Amino acid sequence: MKRMVLAIFVRNTSGVLTRVTSLFSRRGYNIDSLTVGETLDPGTSRITVTFTGDELMCSQIKKQVEKLIDVIEIIDLTQTEAVYRELVLVKVSADPQSRASVIEIANVFRAKVIDIASQTVVMELTGDSSKTNAFVEILKPYGIIELIKTGLTGVVRGSASFGGVDD
Repeated sequence: MKRMVLAIFVRNTSGVLTRVTSLFSRRGYNIDSLTVGETLDPGTSRITVTFTGDELMCSQIKKQVEKLIDVIEIIDLTQTEAVYRELVLVKVSADPQSRASVIEIANVFRAKVIDIASQTVVMELTGDSSKTNAFVEILKPYGIIELIKTGLTGVVRGSASFGGVDD
């Protein structure tokens, strides 16, 4: 079993996300992360789905998703050279004595401090999963109050483009 990442380009229609995710749940497959957003064309969205499975499972999911009427294209990012990123927002306890240390950690990870209050600091970090996970781990001793992670998203390296957008 390994992490699989599919980029699914769909028409922006009501219920398309439900139809795509239902394919996973009907087969008992768990979605590890899910991100959705419009592309350059407001009539098209990109769904990035991350799940754990094998090649057979991925193949079955791809075949079923391709049959959906609103699906334009599917790219198996795990079969390409791709760049992956996720965003994390984290609110940490940071009294005046620990605030400098927390901000220094943010600087080391190239995180952006987006809010400072009397007892807390909120930071934003974008990176691959190993970077965001390491950032969270090193902040745990300070006391994480809130943690929000976006789902994983990715793009194929090089000049290839997908989803109906031409170079």
